[in-house]
Amino acid sequence: MKKNKWLASLSFILILTVVLTGCNFSGGNTNSPSTGTDTNDTNAAPPAAAQTLNVYVENEMKDLNQLSASDDISWTILNNVGEGLYRLDKDNNPVEALAQGVSISDDKLTYTFTLRDGLKWSNGTPITAADFKYAWLAEMNAETSKNGYAFIMTDYITGGEEYASGKGSADQVGIQAKDDKTLVVQLKKPTPYFLRLTTMSVFFPLNEEFVKSKGAGYGLDPQSVLYQGPFVLTKFDPASGATLEKNKDYWDAANVHLDSVNVRVIKEQSTALNAYKAGDLDRVLLSATDVDSNKDNAEFSQLINFRTTYLQFNLKADGVSNVNIRKALELAYDTSSLADNVLKNGAKGAVGMVPEMMSGDGEKTFRELQGDLFKVDAAQAKTYWEQGVKELGKTPKLTLLVADDSETRDVATFLQSEFKTNLGIDVAIDTKTVKARNELMDNSNYQFGITAWGADYDDAMTYLDLWSNHSPYRGNYESKQYDELIASAKSETDDKKRTDLLLQAEKLLVQTDVVTAPIYHRGVAQLIKPDVEGLIYHPYANPVEFKYVTKK
Repeated sequence: MKKNKWLASLSFILILTVVLTGCNFSGGNTNSPSTGTDTNDTNAAPPAAAQTLNVYVENEMKDLNQLSASDDISWTILNNVGEGLYRLDKDNNPVEALAQGVSISDDKLTYTFTLRDGLKWSNGTPITAADFKYAWLAEMNAETSKNGYAFIMTDYITGGEEYASGKGSADQVGIQAKDDKTLVVQLKKPTPYFLRLTTMSVFFPLNEEFVKSKGAGYGLDPQSVLYQGPFVLTKFDPASGATLEKNKDYWDAANVHLDSVNVRVIKEQSTALNAYKAGDLDRVLLSATDVDSNKDNAEFSQLINFRTTYLQFNLKADGVSNVNIRKALELAYDTSSLADNVLKNGAKGAVGMVPEMMSGDGEKTFRELQGDLFKVDAAQAKTYWEQGVKELGKTPKLTLLVADDSETRDVATFLQSEFKTNLGIDVAIDTKTVKARNELMDNSNYQFGITAWGADYDDAMTYLDLWSNHSPYRGNYESKQYDELIASAKSETDDKKRTDLLLQAEKLLVQTDVVTAPIYHRGVAQLIKPDVEGLIYHPYANPVEFKYVTKK
């Protein structure tokens, strides 16, 4: 995720390594539970058991205010007590939610959304197009938006950047509430993934009168929030957990089968695993050490997240400024071996920057269209290394900068060993706190480092436009060809041509210039109770859906 273009990615990832990464089960429907029986009828069937889901997260629940929430735990709660124009389905496609449809102009710049009839907030107030306009303008306004995600609107909506910077007025922003049910949005450029963006909690509506009535207290407790999603929040303690109950006023309440969801805060993985074994949790995340002993369990499964961990080379640094040195390093490690033998958590060895399953041309994924951009090749790696040393006139001394979490340290140790085995070189490892690592990279004070990026939306652009900003954190990459590919893709209205431009950009980034060397895509290993169906995990944006869950 972006947040001043990289910081949110980090917080997103560190927190979503947590636990609410659900499961892509496609659950069948069941009838809503009975509300009771006649106690005088001795032959009456007993009441249906309550449909309650029990899950957990590994960190505190920070925020209920969508204008300040930026972590995945908060987004999970907001996604299930709220809703936008569209919601992701079990296949990660946007489907109509509060909107009953959209009309898109031929030039793909004007979106006219029509809201459903009878939409209501949890206090009975009608939901209108004006609620979306108010919320979106508040997200762009530096005085009200504190989550770092204003860019997700200002990058796309006309007049947004000017309004956010104080150089334009709200009236000049391309958002118009024509009437209570009609919202018109004007985009700067064709954005094929715009409907996917509207599924994010930052695009949810807000009731202006209610928000202003709560003032600084908005979002601090269940009573200071209005709900328009499948559930309402009845209990909330940031340190211990939350309780969600079915929202009877939700427009699609008939298709919500859970009565309640209990979300506990459990920081120790061993404690969570014990709670799962005792039947107190319906799902648990496994550590790498627990995978081997559970992989034959029928309740075991693995998932991929749209998050890529990679080597970022500093193109201005000694040694790695040489492209042949970078190519040698990229071909000197086996990403599959890392995923299968070290991480063991469902991670997938990377063969490109863009993860598997990310959308491509509508028929094939981006990864299927591109294929593998590199794979381990010790002989070729040595050839590149020798050529690089010859061009530099010396053998460079290399230091790998890494953050101090256990997974990154394990990855760094693996890479160090691979470089020794396949290139015969000793690479030093410099371990810093996340903050210190970021500062060194921001100041261009590194050779190469391990970092990561999590997708904001299901499109390759969420990765590839990062290296058009020429920042030290992105390796000081300067390429007119790359910039032109990205700029052309952003303005291209033909989807096939646009995809081809992005394929060229990834190849230039990873294979030709080797600005980055992808390592792996985040994985999740889990156990989930067999009576739970329809717990859907999205590999980007709002991560987990409780709406479709049924307990057998």
